[in-house]
Amino acid sequence: MSGSLWLKPPKEGAALPAIPRPRREEAPKTPDAKEVPDTDLAPDPLDELAGRIDGFVAAAVHPDEVAALLESDGMTDDHIRLTYGRADSFALAEDLYARVERRHPAPQAPPAGPRFDGLAHCLLRGLVFALPGLAYVLAAPLLAGEQGRYGLPGGTVPLLAGAFTGWVWNQALSHRAYTWLGLGDRPAAARALLTGALPGALAGTGVALAVAAPGETPAAVFAAGQALYLAAATVLLVLGRERALLGALVPLAGALPAFRWDLPGSLRIGLLLASLTAAVVLAALVLRPGLRRAAAGRGGPPRAASLPYGLFGLGSGLLVLHAGVGATPVGGAGAVVALTLSMGPAEWLLHRFRGESLTRLRTLTTARAFRRAVTGTLVLCLGGYLTVLVSLALAVTLAWPGAPWPTLPRLLALLLVGTALWLGLLLQAFGAVLGAATVCLLAAAAQTALPAAGPVAAGGAAAALAVLTCVLLVRPTAHRV
Repeated sequence: MSGSLWLKPPKEGAALPAIPRPRREEAPKTPDAKEVPDTDLAPDPLDELAGRIDGFVAAAVHPDEVAALLESDGMTDDHIRLTYGRADSFALAEDLYARVERRHPAPQAPPAGPRFDGLAHCLLRGLVFALPGLAYVLAAPLLAGEQGRYGLPGGTVPLLAGAFTGWVWNQALSHRAYTWLGLGDRPAAARALLTGALPGALAGTGVALAVAAPGETPAAVFAAGQALYLAAATVLLVLGRERALLGALVPLAGALPAFRWDLPGSLRIGLLLASLTAAVVLAALVLRPGLRRAAAGRGGPPRAASLPYGLFGLGSGLLVLHAGVGATPVGGAGAVVALTLSMGPAEWLLHRFRGESLTRLRTLTTARAFRRAVTGTLVLCLGGYLTVLVSLALAVTLAWPGAPWPTLPRLLALLLVGTALWLGLLLQAFGAVLGAATVCLLAAAAQTALPAAGPVAAGGAAAALAVLTCVLLVRPTAHRV
């Protein structure tokens, strides 16, 4: 904070600060009464404090916001009792809130430019999230082999092991790089990606090779390429190069004819290598700022703070994977594609929720009105996301040759998973990632242990995350930036 509210406690032997006393009501003056100066009243330190933080208190919609400010500045209850004569920070905050008139600044004007720029950007991200799935279509004949383990097709275990490792590592790495970007240090963010991307690719490759059984070598090699692509895509997405990544994925469009015709193996391998090479080269080019010496001068945020984000990536990835289990292969893949494509609109709706909440914070004058407005915005944004998800699921069904029409139970299960994912992303955006990660991991573990309980586990996760969201995000203090 620019100006500290903390007043140092008096040194030993110094006089205690004067505790404000109530002012006496003045007796009616008579004509013969003489004017006597009032030297008995001490100045009220609460007036001075109210003047110092007038702007913040005037914009607050609840005394708890003021109490949070006082506590964050280091004011203890003992100091408050000695200096201001109030029991604790909450009592002091209530007095300050009552003294200062509400003055909320007018909402900022929307930025100039096309209204749907943000939506187009998020849709682009959703597209680059989904297009890598075409790589599996191209590689499917190359990976076909003997029956795999656990009732899965051959090569599935090393592919999943490498993918999960990449999700955890790259989610944590993304958080660390985004933290540097939030501090305004783009070279440091590039350096974090430079030092973290390659170890992540090596970790995914190592895990895939370690779990590969005899006869699954092609799948392990593909998993190595998958790990390298995930590292490169993380770099490009974090540094805002979605269009470059989309260009790198263009060769995968060669998978579209593979839905109907058999392509030569050399062509399949050539398209996969062309896309992977383009992504890696583009990532290397944008990481050049990370080589500057100035980027290495600071220690940066603690690495442990990024771990919950990696765990959330694991939990949400498992939920998406389980959404495709239990149906026909084509129907299950369609659900996964719909969830992946929906991540673009999901991001846009998260931004909309944040923007609407900040607007309500500036315009509403009571905590009750703010809670009602935020709850209504939450319901509208979540309902909008689920509508988009169902529309995408139906569109994928129509576009995919031979895809079965989704039944009502399958749609319901998809909606529950979508609810859990969107609410988890919302909590993650507001810093409550540990709770979201715990709920998603527990639900994924329950689905893994007992696949028949999939809808129940997804429903429980959605309900738990809804409760967490309502408890945390209806508070005005959660939206202060």
